[in-house]
Amino acid sequence: MTIYQNLIAGEWTGADAVENINPSDTKEVVGLYASGSAADTRNAIAAAKAAFPAWSHSGIWERHVILKKAGDEIMARKDELGALLAREEGKTLPEAIGETIRASQIFEFFAGEALRLAGEVVPSVRPNIGVEITREPLGVIGIITPWNFPIAIPAWKIAPALCYGNTIVFKPAELVPGCSWAIVDILNRAGLPKGVLNLVMGKGSIVGQTMLDSPDLAGITFTGSVGTGKRVAVSSIEHNRKIQLEMGGKNPMVILDDADLSVAVEAAANSAFFSTGQRCTASSRLIVTEGIHDRFVAAMTEKLKTLNVDHALKTGTHIGPVVDERQLKTDTDYIEIGKNEGAKLAFGGELIARDTPGFYLQPTLFTEATNQMRISREEIFGPVASVIRVKDYEEALAVANDTPFGLSSGIATTSLKHATHFKRNAEAGMVMVNLPTAGVDFHVPFGGRKGSSYGSREQGKYAAEFFTTVKTAYTLA
Repeated sequence: MTIYQNLIAGEWTGADAVENINPSDTKEVVGLYASGSAADTRNAIAAAKAAFPAWSHSGIWERHVILKKAGDEIMARKDELGALLAREEGKTLPEAIGETIRASQIFEFFAGEALRLAGEVVPSVRPNIGVEITREPLGVIGIITPWNFPIAIPAWKIAPALCYGNTIVFKPAELVPGCSWAIVDILNRAGLPKGVLNLVMGKGSIVGQTMLDSPDLAGITFTGSVGTGKRVAVSSIEHNRKIQLEMGGKNPMVILDDADLSVAVEAAANSAFFSTGQRCTASSRLIVTEGIHDRFVAAMTEKLKTLNVDHALKTGTHIGPVVDERQLKTDTDYIEIGKNEGAKLAFGGELIARDTPGFYLQPTLFTEATNQMRISREEIFGPVASVIRVKDYEEALAVANDTPFGLSSGIATTSLKHATHFKRNAEAGMVMVNLPTAGVDFHVPFGGRKGSSYGSREQGKYAAEFFTTVKTAYTLA
């Protein structure tokens, strides 16, 4: 079987490889992907550093063309790349193709942004002096991405980094190297100069740690766990390095008495269980007021009975497998924790056998939960959600905000008053009204508050805040 190698200084390299296993069928090896060493990582950093002077002064049309080519090829290959994503991560094929299309749109957007680079010319308070305010590339960027969105998250970090003239050392999650390799291959063939984009797949303890230890990275953009994010932050202080961290979530979905029940159930089911609940924006806390509580639980339970858990590529599958055995154990451990804490298991929680061996878990719904339980405080990152009963809107808002996280927050209501108040007072970076908490557009900012995020927002024009540094220049007329 072919080994998909790392790209360092424009050359494909690496003999040591690990198997990429399909969570829908653990007998299938998706491919063999290189596992980089500390030396590989140092070489990649050196290559990016050497390439930075030329690329940072490259023309905007060159950047535009390369990013546009990449976006066009991703779109043309959306079915092929979507199938690869579904095979290595476990998303259903429609979800995987949708994510691939989003990656293409991200490259298309930043191809346009490359032509819209601008600054300001302002007068000084002193006579005969002009002031120019411009943005310049930050430098060598370390990019570390998670396994749950294996093509979209790399795209929304790589595209702006290149758009604004930075060079890159990219480490994808070990579980899902396939989509990352494909993106790098596409960009490499689109005409990127050698060393501008370097791919080092491998263990976080080796590749990731070597990146953290390097004084030559001007910035690191990271999406992953809270624990690893804190290590990125601590290590970066020593090197005075700019950081952008997207970490956990324990997102609330508030259901008020006046909600349209069908809208509420659809939004909650999508938020909590689609993509196997493996989204940092998933709603794992369903906060429901008394008047609608019993009807909501009954309707939600009936909805869950209709969701088919099966092979990600199979037609009719609504929920694919959990990504791997370790995550499956985490999910089942939390289900036992919830039972022991006194929550009622209203639906699911069982492992499922299918035609192929895989990590299949029923969507799991707890009721009679409180906001103090571990299942309501800690991110599970699986198809597990808890219903928390509250008296009224005021209590619902208080419970929604009572969390160490603050990424996404949702409400189902037909009240303009409550919707308006919630949008202003929800302590989250993103707020959804009568919509799932997961799912944001590619051209608007993404990010949260409190323990969910640190640093400037990702995506859209706000990406410039991280990937550039501001210069103010004075000229005597």
